[in-house]
Amino acid sequence: MTPHVTDHGGGVRGIKVPIPDNPLGHTLVHVLDTDRGPVLIDTGWDDPESWDTLVAGLDALGTAIADVHGVVITHHHPDHHGLSGRVREASGAWIAMHAADTEVVVRTRSAEPGTWFDYMSGKLAAAGAPEEHIAPLRAARTSDRTLPHGVRHGRGPRLPGLRAAVPDREIVPGELLPLAGRRLRAIWTPGHTPGHVCLHLEERHPADLPGHGRLFSGDHLLPGISPHIGLYEDPSSELVTDPLGDYLDSLERIGRLDPAEVLPAHQHAFTDAPARVRELLRHHEERLTGLRELLAEPLTPWEVAERMEWNRPWEQIPYDSRNIAVSEAEAHLRRLVKQGRAEAVPGSDPVTYRAL
Repeated sequence: MTPHVTDHGGGVRGIKVPIPDNPLGHTLVHVLDTDRGPVLIDTGWDDPESWDTLVAGLDALGTAIADVHGVVITHHHPDHHGLSGRVREASGAWIAMHAADTEVVVRTRSAEPGTWFDYMSGKLAAAGAPEEHIAPLRAARTSDRTLPHGVRHGRGPRLPGLRAAVPDREIVPGELLPLAGRRLRAIWTPGHTPGHVCLHLEERHPADLPGHGRLFSGDHLLPGISPHIGLYEDPSSELVTDPLGDYLDSLERIGRLDPAEVLPAHQHAFTDAPARVRELLRHHEERLTGLRELLAEPLTPWEVAERMEWNRPWEQIPYDSRNIAVSEAEAHLRRLVKQGRAEAVPGSDPVTYRAL
């Protein structure tokens, strides 16, 4: 096998597809053999090098991109769904996704760029972001309403992808996907995105490892890192969601499943999913406890994000990543409020939170 291809046995292979300019390095695209042809689980980032690597990986496995029968997407993020459209164009493959994430794809494709800039500006202002952080969004809104996909304003804001393929099949939670000769069941695991799914291969492990089949976990369960849990962004909705609560509930569901092996979309395959679930539950509880201690004084979500522990000092976090960090801080604040451990200070503008 070439270095970027792994044979996991039992008609399951993996291809490392690079993510440009991203510390994660690559997406693990899994190839599941079926009686109708190969099915991809995720596809990788829409980038020429990523595409070439995916095609070369399939060639190394003795198949061709034109042979792909279907594409199953764990969630809509561009490092998972980015190349789905090109795969469909090259092969005629169907694309399947959970309805909640398909809704995000459709909404993003149909939205005017200015809508997103306005939404982010207002959201960040309400979170207490300083004007110098919001200014690039306002400038992008007024200077270029049709900013092309992926174009950056220097170190400023990046417009989300507008070209993601619209799926033509729906992944229904709890049901087996219609894959000839395989038993692959969808498990809805919201949190990282509203429509994230894990995929449980209900077949005996090829190495007879103890446990129940194998789990394609997307970004939900990773061996060494915790996925980003931010707010579900829908400019048209006033619904107050609880993504972190969704994620923690979903984690417990996967822990009870007890798969023999987990095949995630990043890092590497691993065993003992229940132990990893327990680690992540402890991590988030410790984070919530620490956050509640910070709220001895009222803080805005921006101030909370500045004080939370990240993988580098706040001063070194890039512009886009600060927006993600604030969203994650807000998700944790919402969980504390729902648990009755914190509250929004009445009348505060921008909103501040305090411990209870």
